[in-house]
Amino acid sequence: MNSKIGVIFDLDGVIVDTAKYHYLAWKSLADDLGFEFTEKHNELLKGVSRVRSLEILLNIGKVQLSEEKRQVVLVSKNVEYLEFIKKMNSSEILPGVQDLLDTLDELGIKYVLGSASKNAPLILKQVGLFDRFTGIVDGNSVSKAKPDPEVFLIGAEKLHLQPEQCIVFEDAIAGIEAANAANMISIGVGDKATLEEADFNIESLTEITADFIRELVKGKKKQKV
Repeated sequence: MNSKIGVIFDLDGVIVDTAKYHYLAWKSLADDLGFEFTEKHNELLKGVSRVRSLEILLNIGKVQLSEEKRQVVLVSKNVEYLEFIKKMNSSEILPGVQDLLDTLDELGIKYVLGSASKNAPLILKQVGLFDRFTGIVDGNSVSKAKPDPEVFLIGAEKLHLQPEQCIVFEDAIAGIEAANAANMISIGVGDKATLEEADFNIESLTEITADFIRELVKGKKKQKV
């Protein structure tokens, strides 16, 4: 298939679920600082950079830290998080991912990763998907966090496509906003009410078929999957 589209995947909540590990690491930090950090609070950190996540967490706890102390706790949090992800394997790839990547390969459609995570390459290596992606845009590659579209615009460059030729799979509001700002086709993975600004909504990647991808090649149209 000689397609003129490419795909950009977010990582957490789309390819794998590392939110649980972020939560445990952030919760440990909050415990050390003396306040409660819940799973509901953790939803506020989805698709957000590490620095901004710390700001949100400190606001929740009404805690003020010097810039020097912030850098220390950011390193500490990441060390704890890395211990979790170093134990990840292919069993943590979310349902539908492998099949969708196989479908895209069969259709000749290239795909890249567009994630806020600075650990994205390590995670993809841990689960055995690193070599499948044409390129990786992660937290080390960008200066602006989602909802700024920078991460996806760089992804389009790696695909050698215009933004309007790209499809983005995202599970976070900030990610959908970024995809829309980039004039890309946005597909929200997860709660439809939360991701209502997406062009399409699905519960998981298991719902994506080859026929659906072929229809997207023909043109963007808001509809049910």
